Amino acid sequence: MAVKEQHAAVADVGGDARAGASYDADFFQWTQTTAEMIRQGRLAEVDLEHVAEEIEDMGKRDRREVRSRFGVLIMHLLKWQIQPELRAGSTWRSTIAEQRKQLRLVVEDSPSLRRILRDELPKLYKSAVTDAVEEAGLSDDRFRSVCPYTAEQILDGEFFPEPL
Repeated sequence: MAVKEQHAAVADVGGDARAGASYDADFFQWTQTTAEMIRQGRLAEVDLEHVAEEIEDMGKRDRREVRSRFGVLIMHLLKWQIQPELRAGSTWRSTIAEQRKQLRLVVEDSPSLRRILRDELPKLYKSAVTDAVEEAGLSDDRFRSVCPYTAEQILDGEFFPEPL
């Protein structure tokens, strides 16, 4: 099949991408059809409202991922610092390394997300303390009221806090 015919076949599958039914009934097909219509310059046929929603949702997803991974990373650094006697039998080091790696990848793709690491550190630290208290059964008075690490330290692959 010629390239032009393939494009027409892709565009014809699933009907009008603007129709709410195709967006709701078969999201994957809607994405493929919509992408093809955009490539073909058929913007008048594109369901722009749903496209805008999906673009916003992609940004929100990445922001949630950064927050989640940063929180997990902080929690494991806290456990590393507070419970040095449990390090040997734990997976903390590998979890810390994996979270750092995944955060680097997301921030490389979307550098503007780096500001979340700095701006939301106090809130994410408090949440990580709560999680560490619940998971490790520790008293929250063992933790400082403000994060003892900078965002740069948290992301630094060589940084592991000294025991308290």
